[in-house]
Amino acid sequence: MIRKGTAEDFEEIFTTINDAAIAYKGLIPPDRWHEPYMTKAELQAQIDDGVRFSCYVDNNEIIGVMGIQNKTDVELIRHAYVRTKQRKKGVGTLLLKELIKSSTKPILIGTWKAAVWAIGFYEKNCFRLVNEEEKNHLLKKYWSIPDRQVETSVVLVDEKYRKPRNV
Repeated sequence: MIRKGTAEDFEEIFTTINDAAIAYKGLIPPDRWHEPYMTKAELQAQIDDGVRFSCYVDNNEIIGVMGIQNKTDVELIRHAYVRTKQRKKGVGTLLLKELIKSSTKPILIGTWKAAVWAIGFYEKNCFRLVNEEEKNHLLKKYWSIPDRQVETSVVLVDEKYRKPRNV
């Protein structure tokens, strides 16, 4: 079952993110890795900045989370994680489809360049990578991340973004 995350879900969201983020250890640049991958203060800052989480719940346990953040003319998919032991069961796809169906704006997704499994997942769900120049522009416009993270990330966009728009 998918439901909106609540304040009471904070600890489980935190645990899910950090369980799943272990997949990045040894893949992303060492200067971008730390433990926990996301601290409680960082998670709270993301929520305070407008990231709204949806949770996939199975047997009264959150096993997947995915956030969406409104950024004026687009929405960003943020912090998409499925617990390590629950991967490859369609949880991420269900969460992504739930967030997409409620959005009327173009959707952008940023992820680590080294996370080829994540890039492949989003491409299977009809998102497409943008070129390096556009990636740099989008990351600086819509995300608040260090330059080093910009260098080591990619951006994928949905069909609504790729259609001609009045910018």
